[in-house]
Formats: sequence, structure tokens, C-alpha cells
Amino acid sequence: MSSSSKAVDLCRALIRCPSVTPEDGGALGILEDRLKAAGFSTHRLRFSEPGTPDIDNLYARIGSGAPCLVFAGHTDVVPPGDTAAWRFDPFSGEIADGALWGRGASDMKGGIAAFAAAALDYVAANPGFKGSIGLLITGDEEGPAVNGTVKLLEWAAAQGEHFDHCLVGEPTNVEALGDTIKIGRRGSLTGTLQVHGTQGHVAYPQRADNPIPHLLRLLTALIETPLDAGSARFDPSHLEILSVDVGNPATNIIPASARARFNIRFNDRWTPQTLQDEIKRRCAGADSGRTDLSFDPCNALAFVTEADHFTDLVVEAIAAHTGRIAHFSTSGGTSDARFIRAYCPVIEFGLVGATMHKVDECVPLADIDRLTTIYREILTRYFA
Repeated sequence: MSSSSKAVDLCRALIRCPSVTPEDGGALGILEDRLKAAGFSTHRLRFSEPGTPDIDNLYARIGSGAPCLVFAGHTDVVPPGDTAAWRFDPFSGEIADGALWGRGASDMKGGIAAFAAAALDYVAANPGFKGSIGLLITGDEEGPAVNGTVKLLEWAAAQGEHFDHCLVGEPTNVEALGDTIKIGRRGSLTGTLQVHGTQGHVAYPQRADNPIPHLLRLLTALIETPLDAGSARFDPSHLEILSVDVGNPATNIIPASARARFNIRFNDRWTPQTLQDEIKRRCAGADSGRTDLSFDPCNALAFVTEADHFTDLVVEAIAAHTGRIAHFSTSGGTSDARFIRAYCPVIEFGLVGATMHKVDECVPLADIDRLTTIYREILTRYFA
């Protein structure tokens, strides 16, 4: 069986594991068994922290010398939603119309299957290669991201593990395989506004204090002026209002409080602290003095990986098998690359993300085949 066929087979097996965060569903065991059979040393690690679910993780490595190229990814997936709306059972891994269907096909069991199959093929063909190949696989990327990659990296560092470069198999491409490489990510900061008023009868507003107009003025102050105009490698930062909640089922009561949640995706012009200071400054100008402003813990900072021989190598490998010159991007959401960047240079390249998190998530079989070939090419060039 070719490495590409092995990738499709492995991806189907992984999709059939209902690994909705924080459940593993047997996915890590399938991956571990195949890697261990090929000579990889493997470590299953379960991390915990109060207030968050326990998470299973996998670290695998073959070789002990330098350089060490590590692939990273997550086997956990988002919930399928209304399963009746799917063409096939979201955890059946069906093949139809030249595509593989199921939750996680593109995000990102397809990427994991491709780089695992490529690594297994490379090791089998080059048993004495100079260097090391590692895999960092978590089950907590779609969740709180507390007991996953961040702790797996800390554990690896404590064991003396060293990585020279990392490739994350997230679905980075926008329209076609080979069009986009992520070289960085924006930061993410979430906050809450709680405005306190005085409940009363709507017919006697003078006896009450409606918090909703106060909240609206605050929200207007947050969004009416752009945060910035972008930077050399990032789009402008933007604030999005996520929810406005009053919890008032009655039509004759002025509520006692109103609450709003917002999220900011920010570029490298900001740190979480300077951004919080700016939000506080904007609120101060519109605040009635009865507002509580708080921020969720932030573990996602904006970052960029500088171009080097590895980024050049990946661009060349992609071009060799797609004919496309990949575009460098820092757009999109957060990923575990934000943790890996503290340990080694990291970039992301995987499948097309058009159907990720959607009903009927799927990926063309040809894309899995070609991605596996590209990863195999990257390994060949890296250890040449």
C-alpha cells in the first residue's frame, strides 16, 4: 500500500473515533499503535488542571540526533451539530464522490494522517537517516487548550527534547491545496462588560435606571474607532461583539443589569496588557460608573515566524507537487502554533479549510494523497 493510500486508511480510522473535545474516542491509540510498530518511541500523557477536563496527549519520536523536525496536530474535533443534517454519519468516514466525509476530515485528522503516513514511509525507506522526526499530538486544541500542547511541550522540554523546526498540519489553504502557509497568528482577547442599573416598572422609568442604554453607549465607544490600520504582516485588529444578554422575559420590567461579551483578534501592534488598557480608556469616556469590566485569561499572543531555509524548503516542496507558490499569511483564528513558537520556529500547512467545522465536512481524496506526497518531499529535502 502506498503512503497516500495509507494516509486515507488512517484518516478513515481516525474519523471513526468520536473524539469530540475532551474525549479521545480511541484516536490516539490508533495513531500510537502504527507509530510504535514502525519503531517510534511513544509516550501517552494525561494532563489535568482544576476546572478543566483531563486531556490525553501523544508524543512520538524516532531518531536521537539533530536536526529534529516535529509535526504537530490535534485529534480532537468540534461537535457535529445536527447529525440528521449530514449526508453521512459524521463519524463513519464514508468515501463518496471522490471525497472522504466526516467530522475532522479537514480539521485536522486528514493532516495528521498525511504527515504520519509520510513519516512512516520516509523512515521505512531511510532506516539510517541522520536526524529525528517527532510528533506532538493533542486532544485539547478545540477546547480550553490548557491540558494539551502547552503542557506537552513543557513535559518534552523537561525530558531534554529539542526541536529544530515544527510543521503544524492545520487546514491553512483557502481555495486550493498549496495556496497558503501560515507563518504567524493573531492574538485573541475576550472581555465582559456588566452594567448595573435599578429594576423598576416600565411605566415609571423615573423610579428605575435602565442599564441597557448605558451598555449600548459603552459598546459604541468600543467599536466606533478602529483599533489600528494593520501592520506590515498583519491585517487590522478588530473587535467583535459576541453577545448582549439581559435575561428579561417580561415586557413591563426595566432590568437590573445588562451584560455583553466581546472578542478582539489583535495584531503585533498590541500586547494583551496594552489592549486591555485601551479598552479601559475607551470605556472610561462612556462609563456611568456602574460598570464592571473583566477579561478572560489570554494565552494567545500575536506572533510571526521569520523566513529561513525551512520556510523556503516548504515553499519549494509545495510548488514541486502543486505548481503553486504558497502565500504567507497570518490570518485566521488561533492554533497550537502559539505555544510551539516558544520552543522552535513553527509554520502551518495542511489541507483546504473550506468545510472545517461545517455540516458535511469533507476533503477530496486527491488532496490527502497530494498532501502526503508534499510532506514526504519536505522530509526528503529536510534530511538531505
